[in-house]
Amino acid sequence: MPERCPDLRWIQATSAGIGAFMSRTGLSRSGLAVTTAGGIHAVPLSEFVVTGALYFVKGLPRLRERQEARHWERYATRQLAGLRALVVGLGGIGRAVTASLAALGVEMSGLGRDGGSYDVPGLARLITRSQVDAALPEIDVLVLACPLTDETEGMIGAGQIGLLKPDAIIINVSRGQLIDQVALTAALSTGRVGGACLDVFATEPLPAGDPLWALDNVIISPHSASTVATENATLVDLFIDNLGRFRAGSTLRNRYDPVRGY
Repeated sequence: MPERCPDLRWIQATSAGIGAFMSRTGLSRSGLAVTTAGGIHAVPLSEFVVTGALYFVKGLPRLRERQEARHWERYATRQLAGLRALVVGLGGIGRAVTASLAALGVEMSGLGRDGGSYDVPGLARLITRSQVDAALPEIDVLVLACPLTDETEGMIGAGQIGLLKPDAIIINVSRGQLIDQVALTAALSTGRVGGACLDVFATEPLPAGDPLWALDNVIISPHSASTVATENATLVDLFIDNLGRFRAGSTLRNRYDPVRGY
C-alpha cells in the first residue's frame, strides 16, 4: 500500500485489535499514521460478556434440555452477584466489561499492562502478570479482552486452565490465540471447566470438524459479537472526528503504537 499509494498519510481502522494485521501486512513498519476503532465496540462486547456469564450461571442449557423434554422440576442456580471475575485487558472493552459486571454485583479483578496506571470504575483489585496463576483458583468468570501481542499470545495455557474452578466460565472477546484452544476443548469436554462463551478462535472460520461445535457447554459466535445495527454510523462518526483532527494537525484519537502492538 505505501508503494501504490505514495501520498497516503493516514489509515482509519474499523476494529480495535489490529496488531496482527499490521504486522502481517508490514504496515506497522510503513511509518503511516494509523488509528484504531478502540472503544467503538466496548458496549456490544460488554453486553456479550454479560450474556455469556448469565447463560451459564443461570443454568440456561439445563432449562433448554428440560423444556425440550417437557419436564417440570424446580432447581437451583447460582447467583451472578457475589461471584468473582478477572478481566484480562483494561482498555475500552475491559473497562466496559468491568463496569457492567460490577453493576451486577460481581467482584472485579483486572489485569492490565504491567507498570500501567489504571483508574477503572468498578475494579476492586488490580493484579500483575506474575499474580495471574495465584488469582485463577478464586475466579468464577475469566474474561479475555486484551490485544493480541507477543506478550499476550498463549498467556492462558493448559496450566492456567487447570487452575480454574470446575464450574468456572471462560469468555473470550479478544483473539483466539490468547488461549490454548486444544487444552480448553479438553477441559470443556471432561467438565474440568463449566462453560465457555467464545467470539474468537485460533482458526477462523472455525472448521466444521472442530469438536467445539458439538459441546453443549460452549457458545460459539462467529467473531461477530461487536457487530450491531449502529456500528457503521458510529465508525463514520469516529472517522469524521479524526478527519477534522487530521486536517487541523491535532492529536488523533486511538493512534496505533507499533511498539506496543495496539
